[in-house]
Amino acid sequence: MLKKKPSLKKCKIKKDDIVHILSGKDKGKQGVVLKIIRDKTNQYKVMVEGIAIKKKHVKGNPQKQKTGGIIKKESFIDISNVAIFNKDTSKHDKIAYKKTDNKKKVRIFKSNLKEISSKG
Repeated sequence: MLKKKPSLKKCKIKKDDIVHILSGKDKGKQGVVLKIIRDKTNQYKVMVEGIAIKKKHVKGNPQKQKTGGIIKKESFIDISNVAIFNKDTSKHDKIAYKKTDNKKKVRIFKSNLKEISSKG
């Protein structure tokens, strides 16, 4: 008997969107989405600029002229902890889809039905 694959939801948040952090230590902050991935359990994770900063200890490599030390870098957070930021209302918002006249599917904000621009 074949196992049925789990249905995968489409990710509504895209790269370069401005998002608002809903929970965690950075709650209330805003940032730009740098990267979106799926983890082992097919859950979406996002990397947001300036959010969820972790310290990483790196060993130096003299042959490659790399110095060691402690570096700060962003880590991934769950997509359920972010929402897209609406500049018109200055609040976070939900995303809906609408078909245009030429039958192209575009993302819109649910609160004011304005189209979401591709760059933030």
